[in-house]
Amino acid sequence: MKRGKNYLIVLILLLSVFNIEARDFNIMDFGAKTGSISNTLAIQTAIDSCSFSGGGRVLIPAGNYVTGTLIMKDNVNLHLSVGAVILGSMNIEDYPAIKPEYVSLRTNSYVKQLIYAENVKNIKITGFGEINGQGKGFKRVAQNDEGVNRPHLIQFISCKNVSVYDVSLKNSGAWMQHYLACDQLQIRGIKIFNHNNYNNDGLDVDGCKNVNISDILSDTDDDGITLKSTSGRPCENISITNCVVSSHCNAIKMGTESNGGFRNISISNCVVKPSVVNSSTFYGQKIGISGVSLEIVDGGTMEGIVISGIKIEGTFSPIFIRLGNRARPYQEGMEITNVGKLGDVLISDIHISNAKNIACSITGLPDNPVENIVLSNIVFKHEGGGTLNDFNNEILEKEKNYPEATMFGILPAQGFFIRHAKNITLKSIQIETLTEDIRPAFLLDDVSGGQFSDIQLLNKGKSVAGFAMKDCDNILVRNSFYNSHSDSFVKMIGGKLNGISIVNNVLFQSKSIFSEKPVCKSIVEQGNIFLKQ
Repeated sequence: MKRGKNYLIVLILLLSVFNIEARDFNIMDFGAKTGSISNTLAIQTAIDSCSFSGGGRVLIPAGNYVTGTLIMKDNVNLHLSVGAVILGSMNIEDYPAIKPEYVSLRTNSYVKQLIYAENVKNIKITGFGEINGQGKGFKRVAQNDEGVNRPHLIQFISCKNVSVYDVSLKNSGAWMQHYLACDQLQIRGIKIFNHNNYNNDGLDVDGCKNVNISDILSDTDDDGITLKSTSGRPCENISITNCVVSSHCNAIKMGTESNGGFRNISISNCVVKPSVVNSSTFYGQKIGISGVSLEIVDGGTMEGIVISGIKIEGTFSPIFIRLGNRARPYQEGMEITNVGKLGDVLISDIHISNAKNIACSITGLPDNPVENIVLSNIVFKHEGGGTLNDFNNEILEKEKNYPEATMFGILPAQGFFIRHAKNITLKSIQIETLTEDIRPAFLLDDVSGGQFSDIQLLNKGKSVAGFAMKDCDNILVRNSFYNSHSDSFVKMIGGKLNGISIVNNVLFQSKSIFSEKPVCKSIVEQGNIFLKQ
């Protein structure tokens, strides 16, 4: 009997704890009303009361609710019921200026946000309702005024245990959501549409640690899913999977801001496709600039990056890997003296279709190469049309420039332009042009240690060569098929060459291996087969 009484006491305690955790704070009970009136005070009071009581759900019932800035507090779940719409006020006076404590490139001045939090824990935004920032109501008045004159929809800084599930996010004044220096972040099942102002990114994760992002549908004018590092804190231990991303700019990107760097990142099973919005864009191109961009330009290190199972439709330059030296500091008085490092990247199982003819690029800087890059199982189909003039174009280093996949213009290779690189592997790559493209499939400039195997080059018509090489050493090309009318499979375009091995390739309609007798050491030509039509 005593044991049964103890069980009853435990059950009552458990139920009381459950009731506290599940307690709802309906904003209507705090004076919220649907329509055009401001509900900032009512919703904020509900948030404050919920947190003060130990936590629970702040319930947004069906209806439209206009509000200015809302400050999230510990242990609060902002829950939007089906049919509930939070509308950001279009009066900038409803967004008080907030000075974040955390120092980063984007927090050196006061910010104005719709939903904001700093140094809080255990916060959620959930439900199948909608948050609409009505961002077209905010005019761009200066460069980099996003989050200052044009509010983000969400900005969480230095928060721990953050979850955003299922909600629809629309029409921000700038970036849709910015998570800065957060730990234990989960974003799942959200729907993003952002096409009404400049800097309309979908998701910006900035210097965050231990992050899971999955099952997102995103369609944006500016970048789609973006990892940034606008402070000394890196993005690390991040998984992104099962997303469908459309962007007029870069669909999936690491970089632009890269002070703290990126490590231990996995991106898998995603679809990149053109946006449903075909009208004029604020930035970029209607079909998108890039599918995947990896960039280090402000110091920092990128390492341990694994990307697999990506379907890319459209875009001007599907894969863009860039080590530059813009060296932009993230706070006043700081000087960036190191170039940074980019390496240990594995990209596999990529299908690219309907691309423009800029091509892909992997580029470092003289004396600062990108290193240990492996690409495998890639099908790349693009429109072709590259000319001899395109092949002869001089590509400037542009080490200080903003990193963008279109920054070099049409590249001198129609597949991959690789410059200032060390230990590069490309395996099981199929490149097909829809029209004749004179450019070689690969142009290697200052590449040390490169393995190219099981390559299929299905160019229509004539081309300069399959490979063009300048200042390269220890390059192996083997077990590949080349189908194009050309004088040679490998064109020598100057500089020193050493340790070049061309082995067991099938060359259809190519007259020779090399465009001229190589003046270099350790040349191997073995087992190559020439076929003619």
